[in-house]
Order: sequence, then C-alpha cells, then structure tokens
Amino acid sequence: MADFRLETERLILRDFTSEGDWEAFFRVTNTPAVMEWLGGLLDDAGLAMQRARVEQCAAAHGHCFWLVERKPDGGHLAGEALGFCGLKRADAPGSTATGEMEIGWRLREDAWGAGYAREAAEASLRAGFDDFGAAQIIAITVVDNRPSWGLMIRLGMRRREDLDYPDTRFDPPWRDHIVYSISREEWEMQR
Repeated sequence: MADFRLETERLILRDFTSEGDWEAFFRVTNTPAVMEWLGGLLDDAGLAMQRARVEQCAAAHGHCFWLVERKPDGGHLAGEALGFCGLKRADAPGSTATGEMEIGWRLREDAWGAGYAREAAEASLRAGFDDFGAAQIIAITVVDNRPSWGLMIRLGMRRREDLDYPDTRFDPPWRDHIVYSISREEWEMQR
C-alpha cells in the first residue's frame, strides 16, 4: 500500500516520505523523557538503525509505523509532527509473539495527556482489523512503562502473561517485556 494515509478528527497518520519527515520525528521523540522506556537516547547509528527497521518493515509488509501529524486546524501543536503510531509484525529476538500483528506508538512529550496516542492507536487498530485482516493485534512494552500499558487497557486490550518475555538485548529496566492483545471479536464488541 503505497502512500498509506489515515485521518482522524485531529490527526493524520501517513507513511514517512521524506528526509524532513524523519528529521522532524527524531527531533521531537529522541529525548530523555520519550526514550525513557525505549532503551534511552539513540546516537546517530541508533537513529539510522531505527529508520532502516521501519523502512524495511514497510517494504516487506506494505505498512509499518506511520508518522503522526496534528492536522493544521489551529489546535494544540497544529501542523506539527507528533511522533509515530502504526502496525508491524512482531520480530524481536526471543519474542513469544513473533509474526503477530503488533501495534506501537511513540509521541513527543508535549503531546502527552491530550488523547493523541489513543486517537492514533484506535485508528491503527481499526486499520489492522478492517484493512489488513488481522485476527489479533498485540502490544508490547516494558513492565515499568505504566503510561503505555495503561493505554493498552483503555484500548480494550487484555494482559497476556503467557506471552511475556525477557528481551535479552537489553538490561533492566528495559529487559522484561509484557504483552497485551485484542482479538477482532473483542474489538468489534467495543465498537
């Protein structure tokens, strides 16, 4: 799906299409607060690796994490890159959910608390079930990242302790990963 685009009331979720998209994304998300539960700040090599993973995922599957922008409508952060949200295939080494459709998000700190993450995640879940035919969508975070798993609960996802795993690429507090999921049937019951 080239040039994929979703719109919500306040947001545009779209493919990364330019160097400027990546620069804007990294400028607002590669900060100590945003990266606290994501392994810490990325150096230039880490930024290049993150970009390559997203671009390779999109090339292989037709979608990955999308750039999230605030619509230029005069609202808070109007016209600004807020971060990313979207869907990929779980592929972390040692993951218990390899191959499952996985939702993920990362938003800039000054966008927190305004409902943007939930709005983007709901649009991404809808696309996962309606456009990409997922039977189930998972979400993964580290055990101490309460804001992230709190959003998973608000999205109607349920904890899957049977799928929790240690990601041995990281030391604590980034090692122990917890998994939430929502099935198509559970999603449809909420609508």
